[in-house]
Amino acid sequence: MTVLIVAAVVVLIVLIVLAKTIRIVPQAQAAVVERLGRYSRTLTPGLTTVVPFVDRIRATIDLREQVVSFPPQPVITEDNLVVSIDSVIYFQVTDAKAATYEIANYIQAIEQLTVTTLRNVIGGMALEKTLTSRDEINGQLRGVLDEATGKWGIRVNRVELKAIDPPASIQESMEKQMKADREKRAVVLTAEGEKQSQILTAEGEKQSAILRAEGQRQATILAAEGQAKAIGTVFQAIHDGKPDAELLAYQYLQMLPQIAHGDANKVWIIPADFQQAVGKVAGLVADANGKPAG
Repeated sequence: MTVLIVAAVVVLIVLIVLAKTIRIVPQAQAAVVERLGRYSRTLTPGLTTVVPFVDRIRATIDLREQVVSFPPQPVITEDNLVVSIDSVIYFQVTDAKAATYEIANYIQAIEQLTVTTLRNVIGGMALEKTLTSRDEINGQLRGVLDEATGKWGIRVNRVELKAIDPPASIQESMEKQMKADREKRAVVLTAEGEKQSQILTAEGEKQSAILRAEGQRQATILAAEGQAKAIGTVFQAIHDGKPDAELLAYQYLQMLPQIAHGDANKVWIIPADFQQAVGKVAGLVADANGKPAG
C-alpha cells in the first residue's frame, strides 16, 4: 500500500514537471520567459521546453494587429470651442520584450498619449478647419504616436477619428448657415435659369423675326421680278403688235365696266385724245355696219 502511494506521488510529480517543462505557444503570439526573476528569452510559436521551477512565463503577447476604440474626449479648439472627438487606434506589437518591460500597460499609455496629442493638434486649429482636416489630424496623430510608442515595441499603423462633435449651439448655428447657403444657391440657380431662358427666348424670337423678314424680302423680290417679267412680256407683245390709238381706245372701253364696278371709283381719268379715238372707233363700227355714225 505504501509503495502504491509513493508511486502515485512520483507519477504526479513527474506530470507536474512535464507540464511545467513543455509549453506550446500559439501562432501569432510570443511568450516572455524569465529565469530566476530576470529576462531569459522570448518563445516563438510552437512546442518548446523550459526549466521547471526555474523558468517562468512572464507574459504572453498577441502579435496581431489590434484595434482600440477610445471614448469621446473633450478638446478645446483654437477659437475656444469644446469639441468631442472619438478616435480609433490600429497598432501592432513588434517586440514582446519591450512591450513587457518598457511600459506597464501599453493600452492605457496609448490612450493617454492619444488624448494629449489630440489636444495639442486640435488646440492649434479653428473649429471649421478641425471639421474639414481629418486626414491632416490623423497624419499628425500617427506620426507622434508611432514615434513615442517605438521604444515600447509597438508600431502604430493607423489613427482614425470616428466623430468630431461640436457643441449643440454650434451645430444649430452651422445647420442654419448651411440651410441659408442652400437657399441662396437655389435662388441663384433659379435666377440663372430664368436668365438663360429669357436669353434663349429672345434669341429664338430674334432668329424667327430675321427669318420672317428674310422670307418677306425674298417674296417681295420674287413678286417684283414676276411683275417686271409680266410688264416686259406685255410691253413686248404690245410693241410687236404695233397698236394704234383706235385699238387702245377700244381696250379702254372694254375696261370701263370693271373700273366702274368698285364703289370707291367716283372719279375717272380720261385721256385728252380719248374723245377723238372714240370717234374714230365709232366711225369704224358704223362703216362696218353700213350705218352713219352719230
